[in-house]
Amino acid sequence: MLESMETDDVRWLSEDEQEIWRAYMTANVEFSAYIDRQLRRESGMPMAYYEILVRLSEAPGRCRRMSELAEASQSSRSRLSHAVSALEKQGWVVRSPADGDRRGWVATLTDTGFAALAAAAPGHVTAVREHLFDVLTPAQLAVLRDIGRAISAGLKTECDEARSEEDSSCPSADADPPSCPATAPDTACDATEPVRTATPRNRTDLDLPEPRAAQTPPATAETRG
Repeated sequence: MLESMETDDVRWLSEDEQEIWRAYMTANVEFSAYIDRQLRRESGMPMAYYEILVRLSEAPGRCRRMSELAEASQSSRSRLSHAVSALEKQGWVVRSPADGDRRGWVATLTDTGFAALAAAAPGHVTAVREHLFDVLTPAQLAVLRDIGRAISAGLKTECDEARSEEDSSCPSADADPPSCPATAPDTACDATEPVRTATPRNRTDLDLPEPRAAQTPPATAETRG
């Protein structure tokens, strides 16, 4: 057992805490993987790409500066630029120089992109409702909301620093995408956001990796918290 190691400064998890940690990790991984698979299968897009379309659809004129879109979607700017490039290939998003700012770029949701988003919404809403809202009581949902906010607040500084470090590879906040090098598939602080899906469609050619299968966290790691 890890607890038997001579590390007095480590606050090892109790048996109850380990059970809570495992339950949270398993539910989080399995739910996220399920939603991502459903979106990819039925709408041909992953959760992160869907969230970009959602954020653009909510903005005036369906457009945002790239830096604002990165902040709204809780993504690093370098990662966002590559995601938007993939969406541009689909004709769902277009980029153009910002008015009065030669270095700034604006992403705009096209009519085709809005149609793809509208088609994706019903299935995702159904999946989220059936596997989250329908299995929890109103009281549990209220607690879940508070838990999510508390965890996010506790990680804000670390996640902001991680995104800032990754963004240092982009010379400008709204840099033209080619100036930002490719990034790794995922980082702990790049959000995997909720999505919405619809009737079955042919998978679009987004050149995406297959979603990772849900896994139960290794038993040897639980006591580290």
